[in-house]
Amino acid sequence: MAAPIDSAVGSAASISPPLSPGPAAGAASSAAGTDADPSPERDPAPPPPGPVAAAGGDATPTRQAVLALLLRHGEATAADLARQLSLSVQVMRRHLRSLGEEGLVEASPAPEGPGRPSNRWRLTPSGHGRFPDGGEDFALGLLHSLADSMPADAMRRLLEQQALQKALDYRRQLGDGGPLSQRLERLVELRRQEGYVAECRPDPEQPDSWLISEYHCSVMRIAEAFPIVCDQELQLIRHTFPDCRIERVHWRLEEGHSCGFRLSPCPATP
Repeated sequence: MAAPIDSAVGSAASISPPLSPGPAAGAASSAAGTDADPSPERDPAPPPPGPVAAAGGDATPTRQAVLALLLRHGEATAADLARQLSLSVQVMRRHLRSLGEEGLVEASPAPEGPGRPSNRWRLTPSGHGRFPDGGEDFALGLLHSLADSMPADAMRRLLEQQALQKALDYRRQLGDGGPLSQRLERLVELRRQEGYVAECRPDPEQPDSWLISEYHCSVMRIAEAFPIVCDQELQLIRHTFPDCRIERVHWRLEEGHSCGFRLSPCPATP
C-alpha cells in the first residue's frame, strides 16, 4: 500500500492458507443468514498457532482470529471461517453475529449453488479500524504541512529520497545474494513490525516468481490523502530487490482488499 514513514507500529502479519473463493459481495444485508453445514455444535477450539494480527479491545483470541482472517481474505462464509479455526459453523455464526452487533463485520447474501444463499462476511470500516495504525495522525499532518509549503516536485523528490533510504535499510537487514524466498520472508517480518499484515508466496502463474500481498497498510489514511506515497512504495520494493523485476498486480485504492507485487528474478548476466 503505502511506504512506511517511520511512524507505524502495531498489528502482526502471518501467512495463512487461502479460504475457498466466492463471488463478490452484493448489497449489505443484516447479519442473519445461512451457511449449509449439518455439523453439530461443539465447544470452540483454540485458534491455530502462529501470530494473529492484534485487533485491540477486549476481543477473545477467537474473535481476533476471525477479524484477522477477514482482513487477509476480504470476505468469507461462516463455513469458511469455521474450517480455518476448527470450530462448528454454529459457534462461528454466534461469533459473527456478536461482531456484527458491535459494527465490526457485515454480511451480504451470495448464491453458491442450490438452496438458500450463504452470507459472505467482511470487515466494516470500524472493523478495519481495530487494526492499529501507529502515529499516522502526526505523519498525515506533517505531509499536509509539507504539501502546503513546497512545490509538488520537491514533495516528490522528498518521498523518493525517503523510499531509497528505507530500501537501503531493508537491504542491510535482508543481506545480499541470499535466496529470494529467504529475503522475502525476512521482509514480511520487518513489515509486520511496522504495522502491516502481509504475506509472500510463490506465484502459481509464473514459475520462479513470487507475490507479496499486503492486506493492512499501516499508513492507509496517508495513502488515501497522498496517493503519490503508493508510487514510492513500488520504488521502495524495486530498490530493495534490485536483482528482480517488480510490478504491481493489485492496488487497494483502485479495487480489491489488498495491495500486491510480483517479483521475478532478472536473468543472470553472462
